[in-house]
Amino acid sequence: MLVKSLIRVYKMQKLSLETIINQDLLEFKNCSNQHECETCEKQTCVMIVAIADFPSQFGHFHIVGFVNNKDREEHIAIVKGDIIGKTKLLTRLHSSCLTGDALGSLRCDCGPQLDHSLKMIEEEGAGVILYMQQEGRGIGLLNKLRAYALQDNGFDTYDANVALGFGADQRNYEVAGAMLEKLGVGSIRLITNNPEKIKQVGEHIEIIERVPLDLPPTEYSLNYMQTKKQRFGHLLKIHSR
Repeated sequence: MLVKSLIRVYKMQKLSLETIINQDLLEFKNCSNQHECETCEKQTCVMIVAIADFPSQFGHFHIVGFVNNKDREEHIAIVKGDIIGKTKLLTRLHSSCLTGDALGSLRCDCGPQLDHSLKMIEEEGAGVILYMQQEGRGIGLLNKLRAYALQDNGFDTYDANVALGFGADQRNYEVAGAMLEKLGVGSIRLITNNPEKIKQVGEHIEIIERVPLDLPPTEYSLNYMQTKKQRFGHLLKIHSR
C-alpha cells in the first residue's frame, strides 16, 4: 500500500508520512512568498497537499494532490502499490483532456489511452499515472475548443495551435519530474508514443524502457492520430478497427 510504504521509508529517515504531509501543508500555509509563485526564488517547489484512498472501476489506487511554484496548476498522481524507491516503475504522464477523458470525445485517443494505462498498472500491481493539467497540449480548454473550430475548417491539430498564436506543443515536464522525485520513484518504464516526452522526462528521471500505447483510431480520430505520427513524430502503429 502507498501509505504503508511511505511511512516505512520516512520512518527509516526518522520521519513519518504524517510528518511529511504536515510539513508540506505547513510550508504551503506559511509560504514566505505569500504564494506569489511567479517571483518565487526556489527553482522548483513541489509539495504534496493530500493523499486519499481511490477505488475506481479500473482497480484500487491512491490519489495524491500536488501544488507547485512553476505553473500553479493542481496536478495529481494516481498510484498503485508500493512505489517508494521502486525501479522500472510502470508510469504514464497523461495530459488532462476534459473532452476525451470525461466526456467520451471520439476526436482524440486521450480517454482510451488513460483507461488502458490504468488497466495496465492495475494488472502490473504497481505504478503511477501523473495526471497533468495541460489541456490541449498546454493551451487550455477554451483555446482547445477554438482549435477544434479551426480543425472543423481543415486545420490539423499542429497548425490549429500555431494559428492561435501558440507553439504546436506547449507542454513542459519539469514539474512532473519533481512529482516523481517527491514520490520517491527510482526509475520508470514510460507508457508513451511521444519521443519529445521521453526526451524531456528523461532529463529528470531515468527511463529504462518505453512502453508503447497502440490503440485503434475511430473514424473521427484517424486524422488526429495521423497528425501525431507525421507532424509530431509519435511512434504510432495506426491500425483500423
